[in-house]
Amino acid sequence: MFAVIKTGGKQYRVAANDLLKIEKLEAKVGEIVEIGQVLAHGEGENVTFGAPFVDGAMVTAEVVEQGKNRTVIAFKKRRRQNSRRKIGHRQLLTTVRISEILLGGAKPSKKAAVKPEAKAPEAKAEVSAEAKAEAAPKEPKAKKEAKAEAPAKEEAKAETAAAPLFKAPKGEPDDLTVIKGIGPVAAKDLAEQGIITFAQLAKLTDKDVAKIDEHMPFSADQIKDWREQAKELAKKK
Repeated sequence: MFAVIKTGGKQYRVAANDLLKIEKLEAKVGEIVEIGQVLAHGEGENVTFGAPFVDGAMVTAEVVEQGKNRTVIAFKKRRRQNSRRKIGHRQLLTTVRISEILLGGAKPSKKAAVKPEAKAPEAKAEVSAEAKAEAAPKEPKAKKEAKAEAPAKEEAKAETAAAPLFKAPKGEPDDLTVIKGIGPVAAKDLAEQGIITFAQLAKLTDKDVAKIDEHMPFSADQIKDWREQAKELAKKK
């Protein structure tokens, strides 16, 4: 299914999981935004048009990144008037990933996943090191040893969590953005998990697909489609 939406004075044709750069939206990374100006929607040759918007239709998207476009220079000069004017403009952009296309007044199923900001610690009166040592109760030796081991365990857990899902092969990586549906952000996410070549994508098993579906923001059907495209591209290399 696809939809044609209007935001920031422009129109875009979108489908689920598409990455899109639009004019800045006031939202934090991870939040879900709702775009209610749906001009048309359809699937295949069946298309429904609005007048101007489709009643009860809405598109939801997750904010991936807040950034800026390249700088545009506007230069004006008047002949024989010694008049020159140079102005630069850099448009603020929001990168979003389309989550759902909702029809008939349906409500979005995905909620925002923004972590609350950490509160700043309150200022405390300065106390000398000697006074702290005297006031602090003495801890048993076993408790001190357990505290000393805790940071090492936390570091080991962090290393395990940060390990990529797959081992990247040696050699030059392929341009995965050639595959339909993989944009620069998705290609970067795959590279961070060790997937950098067409051959890797082509050899993914159903078990591998399920693993990616569980740990990354891509659906199993989407990954299987990439796998079929990667098989054809791997043959051409």
